[in-house]
Amino acid sequence: MTASDPPPLPSFGEAIRTWARIALLSFGGPAGQIALMHRVLVVEKRWIGERRFLHALHFCMLLPGPEAQQLTIYLGWLLNGLRGGLLAGILFVLPGYLALTGLSILYVGFGRVPLVQAAFFGLQAAVSVLVLEAGIRLGRRALRDRAMRVLAGLAFLASFAFAVPFPAVVLAAGVLGWLGGRLGLPAFVPPGDTNGPAEEGAALGETLPAHARTGPGWTVRVLAVCLPLWLAPTLLLLVLVGLDHVLTEIARLGSALALVTFGGAYAVLAWVAQAAVEIHGWLRPGEMLDGLALAETTPGPLIMVLVFVAFLAAFRDPGGLDPLLAGILGGTLVTWVTFVPCFLWILAGAPHVERLRTNRALATALAAIGAAVVGVILHLALWFVLHTLFAVVEPIRLGPLLLDLPVLGSWNPAAFALLALAAWASFGLRIGLAPLLLGAAAAGVLLHLLRFELLGFL
Repeated sequence: MTASDPPPLPSFGEAIRTWARIALLSFGGPAGQIALMHRVLVVEKRWIGERRFLHALHFCMLLPGPEAQQLTIYLGWLLNGLRGGLLAGILFVLPGYLALTGLSILYVGFGRVPLVQAAFFGLQAAVSVLVLEAGIRLGRRALRDRAMRVLAGLAFLASFAFAVPFPAVVLAAGVLGWLGGRLGLPAFVPPGDTNGPAEEGAALGETLPAHARTGPGWTVRVLAVCLPLWLAPTLLLLVLVGLDHVLTEIARLGSALALVTFGGAYAVLAWVAQAAVEIHGWLRPGEMLDGLALAETTPGPLIMVLVFVAFLAAFRDPGGLDPLLAGILGGTLVTWVTFVPCFLWILAGAPHVERLRTNRALATALAAIGAAVVGVILHLALWFVLHTLFAVVEPIRLGPLLLDLPVLGSWNPAAFALLALAAWASFGLRIGLAPLLLGAAAAGVLLHLLRFELLGFL
């Protein structure tokens, strides 16, 4: 076989090894995870061609849920059928779930140790910068003209100044984009397809494998299996413990997030933070930042921060169970109800991807949602920055406006110094994710060891 000849399709054993490798190295958020998959599957293994890879990615971006995890399910299914999709999707989530469960146990046991608190103090500054950087990076792609920038600004105002829930912002943007596409308004028409020619020599080629040629019966079977698997835990909890039990609330939150997480985890984190901190009171603002810092340092989708949130929520309100057991159940439950729908969307929808991809109204809806997501992410960045720099941030109502405003006297100069240092390292030096987080944690510990007070220094 010459270098230009396509390699054989992977065996199931080889697929297991490859997806396990991708899962263990999937740091850096969805952009880094998608880039890793591209490098391994398209460049190194040559199992998937360039056009086929982008085709799958575009489809996943149309769906709610973490697109990187959905892409693994799609490509695993395309290469090795149903068991390949299940394998790829489960392996992608498993390392992050196990790591965050273990870190959550350590957090409740040792999180109040001064050195640990100092490390998280530094990490909070780095996480605030990372969220801001994500908003800027997405904005460069999504805000291609004045109309999209106006839409992003409106989404920011709706989220920040009027406390409009994230699902409502996404829905309004999607409807607006769909209408713009139907009416043919130039501002809502995304750029033309830039996929380019397919790569030569890919194992899969351009033809659909036999298992991908499914009829309506396949979709019915997927729905019949996946819907009960997804909804059964929530319905069972409603019957056994009632609507107001913390585990039921966790299941409802995870299920809702599975339906509205367009635009990646950073976009929906504003809603997660609002629900966990302000609505349910499960976490304090600083603890939400701690959880995001832990999620940033573990493999898998960033939305796995929900494991930390659910663990602390159930640990603090165990309802007669052992707190540690309740925390593990909470983290496991939220993982299940958040990620099972990803298998549903992909396995039911992937056979119809070509028709969806050529639908202009869907494409324009996605473009509008992408612009609105930028505004929501910037609101999240502002929320994190305010809670990093100020010890007290209070909601203030001014007529129809509901603003989170800091108490100026609670300003923390040490946090400002760490935030400025993290911003310089990220935007100026462009250092990687791991060095940024480790450096921020080390800086927080150094401040503590130099006897600077964590809530301000002279």
